[in-house]
Amino acid sequence: MRTARLILGAVLAAAVLVLIGGLPTRAADEVFDRTVPLASGGSFSLQNVNGSVTVSGWDREAVEVRAVKTSADRVAQFAVSDLSRVQVGVVTTPGGVAVTTTYPREEIGDVSVTYEVRVPRRVWLQQVSTVNGSVHVSGLQGAGELHSVNGDVEVQDSAGAFSARTTNGDILLELASLNGPAHAAGVGTENPLRVQTINGSIVLALPGDAKATLAVQCRNGDFHSDFPVSMLGAYTPREFHGRLGTGGTPVRLSTTNGSIHIRALAQGI
Repeated sequence: MRTARLILGAVLAAAVLVLIGGLPTRAADEVFDRTVPLASGGSFSLQNVNGSVTVSGWDREAVEVRAVKTSADRVAQFAVSDLSRVQVGVVTTPGGVAVTTTYPREEIGDVSVTYEVRVPRRVWLQQVSTVNGSVHVSGLQGAGELHSVNGDVEVQDSAGAFSARTTNGDILLELASLNGPAHAAGVGTENPLRVQTINGSIVLALPGDAKATLAVQCRNGDFHSDFPVSMLGAYTPREFHGRLGTGGTPVRLSTTNGSIHIRALAQGI
């Protein structure tokens, strides 16, 4: 009898702790899935606020959007309400697809949206951006603008002029070529490549035969290149103009607190 009373007391105590928030419950999730057509060479854009974005190429003329909305609110009914007020929108046009993330104007709990997107390999990323989170791109041939504020930006196994910007984060671009194919959206084959961060380092990995015209700013950090760089005009360790090979695609690399490294792309990438 005493044992039964002890067990009952423990159950009641646990229930009280849950009611007063003493034991956290699991965060709530809500999944958004949608696939829409997009011809190869079309444009794609995505705007996010809280959460990372991953975009990868595949051999289909379609865009697959998977978004996972997560609430950190420990009270289930409030978490579900918060999730329902954060909206994921997909707008299609004859030449493009645009994805938006809309938060309500009034304050809600801590809700993040994590995106995993697949697009045709040949694509123009008109703009892919988030505020709090990383941006990762792989398996594409094209061009585009990639933005974050608090997060890293990475491009791997790709080719083309993918410009990248963040404030607090590192940038890694591994490009088999600086020139991508022309696109239906009107993007040419030799777009300038602009890479900028404030608090972070930059790594640009290129093949051995890369040709580029460089503008480099590296205020509080070191610059290193695996390739010979021919100087154009005066040289200072923190800011200079130069070229790789005979020159070519304009490439601007800029950081305030971090290093810049132009690296030789590993064979086979």
